[in-house]
Amino acid sequence: METKRTDKDLLIKGVKIMILTALLMFLGPTLVYMALGNKASNLYELTLIVGILICIGAIYAGFFGIKTIMKSMFD
Repeated sequence: METKRTDKDLLIKGVKIMILTALLMFLGPTLVYMALGNKASNLYELTLIVGILICIGAIYAGFFGIKTIMKSMFD
């Protein structure tokens, strides 16, 4: 009977996604904070929308990264 092993290529892919998630987790709230602190600017709405979209992308990437890591270990 063959024992199951961790798929290292898939694990590395999941770790890369989690690194991207960490970057997005800092970038998104920073952009939202900058937008809310500078409401007089012409780019207020654009910066706020981009920041919120990056925050949503960080949440999605986090779930996808965890799913990929779990798949590499238990699939």
